[in-house]
Amino acid sequence: MTPALEAIGLQVRLGPRPVLQGIDLRIATGRWTAIAGPNGAGKTTLLKALAHLVPAEGGLHLLGRPAAQWKHRERARALAWLGQNETGAEDLRARDVVLLGRLPHQPWLGGATADDLARAEAAMRETQCWDWRERPLGELSGGERQRVLLARALVVGAPLLLMDEPLANLDPPHQADWMAIVRRHVAGGGTAVSVLHELTMALQADDLVVMDRGRVVHHGACGEPATHEALAAVFGRRIRVHPLAGRWVALPESIDP
Repeated sequence: MTPALEAIGLQVRLGPRPVLQGIDLRIATGRWTAIAGPNGAGKTTLLKALAHLVPAEGGLHLLGRPAAQWKHRERARALAWLGQNETGAEDLRARDVVLLGRLPHQPWLGGATADDLARAEAAMRETQCWDWRERPLGELSGGERQRVLLARALVVGAPLLLMDEPLANLDPPHQADWMAIVRRHVAGGGTAVSVLHELTMALQADDLVVMDRGRVVHHGACGEPATHEALAAVFGRRIRVHPLAGRWVALPESIDP
């Protein structure tokens, strides 16, 4: 099967400093892939490079085509992005923020259609933020804001969903809701890639990319012992992966489940 995303010798520099160092990576279609690793490992930069949001050297393919061959609007319909600590649009109503996700589908100066409005409502109900659709984004709490931004990503209707720290400010019940949304997206044939600091949540994905110092040190299924070993290694063996209630959890080495 053609990979959803593929990087070949991917390199990114921020000023004089190399951040990504020759990464080769194939993200499988129809699966949820999580990216984890210590602070400064290059996780966010890798996700941005895969989304074509930062200048990069090397090969990058999106749905089997070189990224450079995609027109901007075409790529915006194929790939939805949820960034970390996004700012701006503080005065826009929550529903109008979500409707921004429909812009790649609209003609120039065409405005929102009835279909766009219906899709926005469905996305906001799915993320449980419809009740404050008339409130300005700047008046929302961190968790409320995050659910609006997730709805904006979902309303694009893109097969690829890339999310950087999507669980920021979400309480545990809404984290579980987020995971259910990702699972529905994948079950429908979509692909999800997420950078997560919450290691136990990352281990609920299908596959895990483990990073350290600008390199991918392991890429494998979340249930594989080699994946657990790689995760423990990049954190200096200060954490260990345990089975618990049918799932994998990452705990500090000094704590037994």
